[in-house]
Amino acid sequence: MIDRSEVLHIAKLARLSISDEEVDVLAAELSGILDHVEMISKLDLAGVEPSAHSVAQTGWLRPDVPHESLSREKALDQAPATNGEGFEVPPPGSGS
Repeated sequence: MIDRSEVLHIAKLARLSISDEEVDVLAAELSGILDHVEMISKLDLAGVEPSAHSVAQTGWLRPDVPHESLSREKALDQAPATNGEGFEVPPPGSGS
């Protein structure tokens, strides 16, 4: 069980300002979280493969298939400034 002094110490480290009522609520909530972590740490996970997700993820990326891209003229059509071959941009540090 986390006590008031520990909650106040954590709040000070996190630079949080909390009221007296919040101290008691946070002590109970943090204690509950630590109880859950302790329960999880007691599980026998031998033989369980590590995973990045709790559910298998498949098909979430589209296939990488080449397709026709924009023509240079179409890509540069709406640009504010071009040099005929690409976008024209001010040099670094020019301020504009």
